[in-house]
Amino acid sequence: MEIAATDALLVIDAQNDFCEGGALAVQGGARIMPLINRLAERFDTVIATQDWHTPDQISFASNHEGRAPFTEIEVAYGRQMLWPDHCLQGTPGADFHPDVLPAVTKALAVVRKGYNPAVDSYSGFYENDHRTATGLAGLLRDRGVKRVFLCGLAYDYCVRFTAEDAVREGFEAVVVEDACRAIAEETAQAARESFDRLSISTLNAASLIRF
Repeated sequence: MEIAATDALLVIDAQNDFCEGGALAVQGGARIMPLINRLAERFDTVIATQDWHTPDQISFASNHEGRAPFTEIEVAYGRQMLWPDHCLQGTPGADFHPDVLPAVTKALAVVRKGYNPAVDSYSGFYENDHRTATGLAGLLRDRGVKRVFLCGLAYDYCVRFTAEDAVREGFEAVVVEDACRAIAEETAQAARESFDRLSISTLNAASLIRF
């Protein structure tokens, strides 16, 4: 597939806490980092997102007495999954994984999300209230971007919701599936079904780079 000047690569949450040994580790997360670097070499515009939570984040199970991670609660903006504490501002867990630093160094910008303790944020475009924008859409439009390619962690949450919001914001979205990893197969399947409904394309990195 040809990559145009109006394409951008979105590197989603390639952070230590989402990789092996992290607080919210995604199986195989660290293994995709070299592939993300290879992808970043192909794009003029690379933007990274970064979870950037405070200790009192509403989505942390530790802030809800008697509640366990990976259960849901009702909050002001709807259903919210509870997570282990992760990606705390200024901690090593929130840092980008060392193996993805070439891609992050190339990034035009790092969009931090989830720093409002009252609202979690999966998407790189909007917090989970679906109203509070991060500024990513405007940045992409100012760059003349028409199509975004997505990679990173996790496929079934932050990659998924960033791709969905990209389409809602008028961009074409393509998910590079082998440059992502999912938390669970059930939610990965839900992501695939959503991509089909929204005409979000999926492909493997071999369509974009030579091995």
